[in-house]
Formats: sequence, C-alpha cells, structure tokens
Amino acid sequence: MSVIFEVADHVARVTLNRPEAMNAVDRATEAELQRIWTEIEGRRDIRAVVLTGAGTRAFCAGADVRDGDGVTGLEYWAAPRPGGFGGIALRTTLDIPVIARVNGHALGGGFEMVLGCDLIVAADTATMGLPEPRLGRLPLDGGMALLQRQIPHRMAMGMMLTGRRITAAEALAFHLLNGVVPQDGLDAAVDRWLEGILACAPLSVRAIKQSVRRTAHLSAQEAQAARLPALIEALQSKDQDEGVRAFMEKRKPVWSGT
Repeated sequence: MSVIFEVADHVARVTLNRPEAMNAVDRATEAELQRIWTEIEGRRDIRAVVLTGAGTRAFCAGADVRDGDGVTGLEYWAAPRPGGFGGIALRTTLDIPVIARVNGHALGGGFEMVLGCDLIVAADTATMGLPEPRLGRLPLDGGMALLQRQIPHRMAMGMMLTGRRITAAEALAFHLLNGVVPQDGLDAAVDRWLEGILACAPLSVRAIKQSVRRTAHLSAQEAQAARLPALIEALQSKDQDEGVRAFMEKRKPVWSGT
C-alpha cells in the first residue's frame, strides 16, 4: 500500500508509504492520492488532515524518476494532474485545513506538496528544496508558482535558480514553517495544532480557508465582499448559536458541524 489513509476523531492522516524509495510518488501513488483528496473533500466528518511520509528519512523525494518510461519534460507538463503534485500542491477545492508533518527530506514534488498545505511543522533534521534545474527539469507542479508567494523574493529566487536545499532552521527563518522540533517531538507538535483547529467550529474553519484560498488575488475590499458558499453556510449554522451560548454559559462548545 503506497499511501496509508486513516480517519479517527475527525482527523484524516495521509501517509506516503514508500520509505524504500524515500516516499517518492510513482503513477500508482499519484492516482491513489487523487482518490483520497477527492474522498476527503466529500466527507463532513473530517475536520483536519495530517500529511506525512513513512519513516524518518524522507517526507517525499518528489516524483519517482524510475517510473517515467522516457516521458519528456514537455509531455510531463502537458499531462493533467488536478491539484498539482500529489493532488494537493495547487488544490483549491479542499476547504479542510491540511498540516504538513515534515518528518524528513521534502524535495521537488515533495516540497510542492508541503507548499500546498496550510500549516507546516518540520523535524529539525528535515531539508527542503526544488532541485529540478539540476536535472534539467522544472518545478512545474506548484513549486515556481507557490514558493515566490510564500517567502521573500530573494530567498525564493536563490533556491529556485540554484536548486539548493535549505534546512528546517532556514525555512523557519524564511517564515515558511509554523514550527521546527526534534524528530521525537514532531507528533506532539502536530497534535497541538490539531487541538487548536478542533477547538474551533468546523464550518468557521472551512469558511476561513475557502475565503483565503479563493480571494487571495482580489483586493481587500473585493475579498470582503465575496459571498462564498462556505461563508454563507457558517453564518447560517447552528454552531454559530452554540458558540455564543457556550461562551455565555462559560463552557466548551459542542460543535455539530451544522
């Protein structure tokens, strides 16, 4: 099984499970990831997702070059990959927050998947980069589009024009990560973020992510005026009343997701 997909306590965990190949994504893995993201989008019981790789060596080393069958760069670029690399790098239809649990090296497409997540927590031994130009290729599936939008311009160009890796500490200094911890503290750090997400009304969280993802290209005034489906649903929800009632009664709210 190249991807492990588990759901418990409103949290989906998606684990790339090819440690012998540094969790590189071959065609079968790509197809399974596409299926999983589509399933997650359609489920209301899932309120957060954790994306990670098996083992401690690699989060994901990108595309499995042994699975290319002689495909040229132009042919690869022309082939449809909904949502970018791994189905998540450029996905705009997933309104559930995704946490990248970066347990090791995140390179090429693996780094593109990280850039497509909402929160990123990395082990202090992790490295990240887009080495494609060193192989005569390009970071086509989200790398060029996303990195320049998430870190300062000079840092992004320095990485992309040289293909160099950065350490987790450097990524944190670039404000790319939400945290860096020792490998043995990674799960606890992810759990703290999950606790914060699950403390919020699920429809509010969905509305916030949808608004951010779908209005980033607009002016602040245009974004504020956007009448997005998730926003309207949250404003009409029972949970909106429950949140206020729980605050007045000095208790924790019980979210129904409706």
